[in-house]
Amino acid sequence: MRISRIKIHGEDAVYHCISRTVNGERLFDEDAKEMFRRQMWQIADYCGVSILTYAVMENHFHILVRVPKKAPISDEEHLRRYRLLYPEPTRFQTASLAVIEAQLKAGGPDADAWRKQQLALMNDVSAFMKLLKQRFTIWFNKTHNRFGTLWAERFKSVLVQPAGRAIRVVAAYIDLNPVRAGLVDDPKDYRFCGYSEAVAGRRIARAGLIHVISEDDARTWQAAQEYYRLMIIGSGAKPRAGKAAVSENLFEETVRAEGKLPLTTALRCRIRYFTNGGVLGSRAFVAKQLTLLRRKTGLRRRKEPRALPPVCDWSSAGGGSSVGGGTTADEIMVMRTPRRRPLASG
Repeated sequence: MRISRIKIHGEDAVYHCISRTVNGERLFDEDAKEMFRRQMWQIADYCGVSILTYAVMENHFHILVRVPKKAPISDEEHLRRYRLLYPEPTRFQTASLAVIEAQLKAGGPDADAWRKQQLALMNDVSAFMKLLKQRFTIWFNKTHNRFGTLWAERFKSVLVQPAGRAIRVVAAYIDLNPVRAGLVDDPKDYRFCGYSEAVAGRRIARAGLIHVISEDDARTWQAAQEYYRLMIIGSGAKPRAGKAAVSENLFEETVRAEGKLPLTTALRCRIRYFTNGGVLGSRAFVAKQLTLLRRKTGLRRRKEPRALPPVCDWSSAGGGSSVGGGTTADEIMVMRTPRRRPLASG
């Protein structure tokens, strides 16, 4: 039996969210990916969260999302966000909005109840993902004359430290999804990822990556672009045509052989810590989340943060193969999500 999702309350949080189609079927063509992309940005605005980067593939998606702590918002902002969900309202929705506006002006219990209902859908990763997956499922089923579930299971999420090495490495890993799949040599050429949108000039996508890199004083797109591109491509290197994908098991094989890889090569491998881990960040950050988890769940089994395997220099933006070039502060730790064991019957 799974324990509840690891989430932070009362402060800003960043999550790497992943969801896969039922049976892993490759259902999403370019039209579906485009609709998902539009709905993702729209619902993120409504929920008050920020998309740092993302990748939409044929049978799954990744989103790195920043969730600010909950805060009161004005009625004007409530209504603006509400209209985002219904850009072309039906006659009923238009009438309903008029009633809501009148209630908010009058005040009283009805207005308070509506505000509370809306706030429950904001600044929460679970509410954002539920609304996104539900709305996209409705569109997809209607468009493709199908019914039933579209997604294999509840979404996975990894809590990522909001600043530092971990968030940059995870962002690069997400944007390299189409490269790992062999669809493109360079993620800038894949329309449905955050890096591509940023390179194309979209301000909101650029803002997400600037936030990811900002601790290194990359507070402009040019500076962030130079740093980030060094992480995902390497120093002046460009993957050759037909050589974009690497062995899916290369990372695990290198771990077992105690070998070394350049960071840019490692990030082209499937790294389970970035999708199946519970928490990623510095030793202090992961240890803090583990302590909070123990208090919340009563977890007794001893569990300690573990460093990512020393396959590469995780602190090197240039992707050098040396290990040990970083400091203890650069170390990326992981805590796997514990599971409750079912009680024995009888």
